[in-house]
Amino acid sequence: MSTIYAFTEAELEQLRRFPSINRAELIKHFTLTAADGQFLSRFRGQTSKLGAAVQLCTLPWLGFVPDDITTAPREAVARLSEYLVIGISKLGEYGDRAQTRTEHLRQIATYLNWRTLDEKGWKDLDEFLFARAMEHDSPKLLFKLACEYLASVKTIRPGVTSLLRRVATAREAAEAETWTRISNLVTTQRAAELDSLLEVEPELKSTRLFWLSNPPTQASVQGVKTELDKLAFLRGLDAHELDLSALPAERRRFLALRGRKLTGQQLQRREAERRYPILLTVLSQFAVDVLDEVVSLFDQAISGRESYARNKMNEALAERAKAGEGRQALLDELLAVLLDTDIADDEVGVFIRGEIGMERLREAHAARQGRLPRDHGHLSMMDASLSYVRQFAPKVLAAVGFAVGVEAVEPLVKAAAILAELYATGARKVPADAPADFVPTKWRGYLDAAAKAGDQTAYRRYWELCVLLALRDALRSGDVFVPGSRRYADPASFLLTAEAWEPLRTGFCLTTGKSPRPAEAIASAEDELHTALTDLERLLGAGGDPGQVRLDDNGELVIPRLEAEFVPEEVNDLRSMIEELLPRVSLAALLVEIDAKTNFLDALTHAGGKVARSPELKRNLFYVLLAEATNMGLETMADSCGVSYDTLAWTYDWYFREATLAEANTQVVNFHHRLPMAQAFGDGTLSSSDGQRFPVRGKSLSARHSARYFGRGAGFSTYTHVSDQHSTFSTKIIVAPGAEAHYVLDDLVGNMTDLPIAEHATDTHGATLANFALFDLVGLQLSPRMRDLGKITLARTGSKAAFETQYPLAGPLLTKKLDTDLIASSWDELLRVSASVKYGHASAALVVGKLCSTRRHQNTTTAAIKEWGLLRRTIYAAPYLADDTYQRRIARQLNRGENVHALRRNVFYAFDGTVRRSHLEQQTEQAWCLTLVTNAIVTWTTEYFGLAVARLRHRGAWVDDELLAHIWPTRHANINFFGAITIDVDAEIAELGANNGHRPLNGDLGSPAAAAQ
Repeated sequence: MSTIYAFTEAELEQLRRFPSINRAELIKHFTLTAADGQFLSRFRGQTSKLGAAVQLCTLPWLGFVPDDITTAPREAVARLSEYLVIGISKLGEYGDRAQTRTEHLRQIATYLNWRTLDEKGWKDLDEFLFARAMEHDSPKLLFKLACEYLASVKTIRPGVTSLLRRVATAREAAEAETWTRISNLVTTQRAAELDSLLEVEPELKSTRLFWLSNPPTQASVQGVKTELDKLAFLRGLDAHELDLSALPAERRRFLALRGRKLTGQQLQRREAERRYPILLTVLSQFAVDVLDEVVSLFDQAISGRESYARNKMNEALAERAKAGEGRQALLDELLAVLLDTDIADDEVGVFIRGEIGMERLREAHAARQGRLPRDHGHLSMMDASLSYVRQFAPKVLAAVGFAVGVEAVEPLVKAAAILAELYATGARKVPADAPADFVPTKWRGYLDAAAKAGDQTAYRRYWELCVLLALRDALRSGDVFVPGSRRYADPASFLLTAEAWEPLRTGFCLTTGKSPRPAEAIASAEDELHTALTDLERLLGAGGDPGQVRLDDNGELVIPRLEAEFVPEEVNDLRSMIEELLPRVSLAALLVEIDAKTNFLDALTHAGGKVARSPELKRNLFYVLLAEATNMGLETMADSCGVSYDTLAWTYDWYFREATLAEANTQVVNFHHRLPMAQAFGDGTLSSSDGQRFPVRGKSLSARHSARYFGRGAGFSTYTHVSDQHSTFSTKIIVAPGAEAHYVLDDLVGNMTDLPIAEHATDTHGATLANFALFDLVGLQLSPRMRDLGKITLARTGSKAAFETQYPLAGPLLTKKLDTDLIASSWDELLRVSASVKYGHASAALVVGKLCSTRRHQNTTTAAIKEWGLLRRTIYAAPYLADDTYQRRIARQLNRGENVHALRRNVFYAFDGTVRRSHLEQQTEQAWCLTLVTNAIVTWTTEYFGLAVARLRHRGAWVDDELLAHIWPTRHANINFFGAITIDVDAEIAELGANNGHRPLNGDLGSPAAAAQ
């Protein structure tokens, strides 16, 4: 059965046996209560009592009890042995008769209120699996969910094969049900249209399916036109009107993913009941994706011409300044004459004409320059690009519908409709009633001058440019949205509805520690503010130490530069001793070792969900992972490792996806978090985030030109979150230079690792009012390192006089009074918005980037978020200023992030670190590969640091735990990134097994674990 074949024999055997146990599981499941002890007293003999105790603790832990009780984790048996005062060796005599074990398990199940599956239980399980199979198709995931379900209803898990048969049945039933639910959509005509997507068309030289799935790489006129052609084609098939709501969203995503991976020939070979559901979901997804691409290309094409115009404007301003140098010199001489009181008033003119000369005066008068408009001529430079813009703007406005997000943009949407009509009819004159009050002040002068001169042509051109630029900005902020779009949808539609929010309010407030009553919430924040101000007042009154924050004679805040953190001299010696003990290892062998301990490759599942994993697959997964992480690419890797490019490309296409790579990364991060040495670095409660720039070769929509970062080239940023244990738990591709502040909170509320992140550090980019507010409202602490902290606005909750009386030194720094009435009246809305973020209904990037955008027209909620953010920023700023230890803690965490970035840069060495992937999806997958390999290096180094420390202590060396905090696992001198790459997984595993799972430290004959004994 295909479902069973999805598991290897080794994996099936492991499902029947005891797994390893961590400390948390050991304490939770293998701690006996007094009642447990009384229950176990009924078993006769030490052997039966100990064996029954193992079964008693194992059943709630695993949901079943393996047949061979004697293979239970030794530490678990030792814990029970100590409690029962029974020798561990007694377990070896337990269960010689299977009937005895079975009878004991029956009694234990009765005691724990567990049961075995009966007819009704099997029926309930089948119903559960069917519902999950409609959402997920992975056999392994369904098996895991089935086990969790059985444990939740206290039902003993049946045999692996029996359960997998039920999983297979559920998957088959889900496929049949999928067809049943949407078969009514597949009319004879639509079936023919769907089948035609799989036929090669001569003019395209490909199938329509491939044409639709091939995204653009450049925001050019041709790129926009191609996406518009796709949009028209999809609408001709009514793809935008397909109603697939009968299928769960997860089912639709799974089918669409499968459709994007399969070739036309593969789909043609599938029976109609499986082919058409896939094609329908792919078509429906294309309708949304292509619409998003059209709007995105419109944005980028307009922005490209705007940037070009700005560069031209800067060049013109430079020439203007150069031409004005002579006039400036003349002005300086004239002023010197006019200010010279020794020259009589009636002699000034004669003196100027004589000494300076009439010729210079005439030249200066002839070279006079008119006054610049408010924008220094930017819009007039943009006017030169209008003919280029008109090659795509009319078609975009005709194809895309725009809707009002906030009332203030109604004139803009009306203007866009009028402009679309002008394009369609070819009319040149802007109607007299066409709105223009959306035009910003800096450009209004152009329209006023054209209207005053009666120049209808100029008015039309400038008004047209203003409409297009304003429309682009409104789409970015969400003031204008696009019906049917995902990326440009109404931001409010992502928030919890009032009906959905009502039952969640109490639980959310308990989780985040926020009162649902605004008066209590504001009072609590005021208490925090006064506590913070008291500490700051004490510091400012301490005498004005030059090395501390102080007030100058004018009452201005003086913030001295933070001195470098003191690092004990012993750290370098200890680091050298530790690193000398570390074995040399290739990067490929390191990955094999970390996978052997974490099984992270198991997370890289086939997109089809049911392919058996051959022995060669694991090797090929390592090769592809290395190819992407080092930037070698699949072709170079094929030449290096001897596996064909086609094989590696197939492996990449089917196994490497953002979701699977993120899950693999989570497994590595969780393993690293449990390492004792990782606790020396930090407890996992603090993290930081920052962007890292990478140049891109060739054309790519995600790449931007930036002379500062890429010279004459283009590139993007990877935005990563790093814990205080040096592990990276999220990765995202963003435009560089982009608004990194939008993404600070995103992967913290979505953190799927075991890291208990409670506080987050950033540089100044993350210190926005919206971030301060949302971090607090979801129960996290934002702790940025802020530039020019003495110049930011700080706020108070009461009158200026009252605060200055209570805090004579700190009070005058609080220059703004908060609108607490606004906060109070909007409090429930603030909670609803933050709950939408915390529960995943809206991304933090969406809320920060759109709902809280500074470009967005202010509404009550936006204003209230910023008021609350201002209060939280003030509460944060006071203790930050008062405590240089706290400042160093934040700086140290940001330095960790920089060290991780340096490691990433060294791993990503091939082709000078220039990304060669063109599409965002592929770039994201490559970024996750780099993150996964970086974490594997950090994990390997951390573990061997711990083994080396144990070895040093065994030799009698004194190793202070406080010194270990300064020895970071981002160092990699003993890891070989280069050279020929060959992977023999079995040989590597065998070598590790011969040394108790580790490589010998330098100077050790056996395993480091043994040597440390």
